[in-house]
Amino acid sequence: MYTANPDRYSRMEYRRCGNSGLKLPVISLGLWQNFGDTGKYETMREMILTAFDNGITHFDLANNYGPENGAAEKNFGRILKEDLMPYRDELIISTKAGYDMWPGPYGNWGSRKYLLASLDQSLERMGIPYVDIFYHHRMDPDTPLEETMGALAQAVRSGKALYAGLSNYDGETLKKATEILNRLEVPFVIDQNRYSILDRSPDENGLRQAGIEEGKGLITFSPLAKGQLTDRYLNGIPEDSRIRTDGRFLHESDLPEEKVALLRELNEVAKARGEDLSVMALKWILDKEGVTSVLIGASRAQQILKNLQVLDSRPLSPEELEKIEVIADQIREIEKKHAA
Repeated sequence: MYTANPDRYSRMEYRRCGNSGLKLPVISLGLWQNFGDTGKYETMREMILTAFDNGITHFDLANNYGPENGAAEKNFGRILKEDLMPYRDELIISTKAGYDMWPGPYGNWGSRKYLLASLDQSLERMGIPYVDIFYHHRMDPDTPLEETMGALAQAVRSGKALYAGLSNYDGETLKKATEILNRLEVPFVIDQNRYSILDRSPDENGLRQAGIEEGKGLITFSPLAKGQLTDRYLNGIPEDSRIRTDGRFLHESDLPEEKVALLRELNEVAKARGEDLSVMALKWILDKEGVTSVLIGASRAQQILKNLQVLDSRPLSPEELEKIEVIADQIREIEKKHAA
């Protein structure tokens, strides 16, 4: 029988989602990978409980996280039922709908039919009556924004979600969505986007600034750029790495030697701070105005504990930030050249 660590809240920092009353831990756990049918249940369980024992109260899912679609929600639901249900009111559970989930015209994008049906299925898989945050997972170029936002409003009014969120939106569309949701009196509190030293999407598409202006929180994913901002690939590609065993998210061609050399320079900046590159990369995001939380992924509990070292990391100095920017600019130039 699992009993949570009584000191789980002693170290974690919690930040408000924009102007709302909802607080999230600065480190949240994403279940995008390693929680599907191909993972080991005991490893998943250890990761979830290790996270909660260290103050990570927020667990982020989506309908299609797997493999197969829905598997991460099923596995999380089992862990919730067997271990964490006594602590349900201490948890923030989020899920999303917006990507391809089931065959036919009603299992994708942003229609009212898809979103509300998907939410019902997600709740059934997890065995709970409501989620804390329900996101639309991506912008839909064909469905009217009013319809998609109306579906989020219905999810909240029905009691199946406490808050609404948006994921992979740009700043302009976020502002339009905020206007609609304000009119519908929906507690829309947070947006989610990829963000890292190597990927500045929320800055480039205006999302981070729009969130600040509208009083919305920002939670970021892929903070380590698929493992590039770790020491994993600094001295070659390990045979057991995902590049070798999976290859869906990162390829050997993504790591030319000129780029790896610059990643080593970033690593030297981190070493001079007395910390790992991954910790510095997380700190870089958390120091940004408007950021509420960073979503980390993990394949084992030790990685979660390592990422939690960011809680003891000092702020980056202007000199360190300048070094990071110079190196990151060079890396992005190399990425553009190889993408051309």
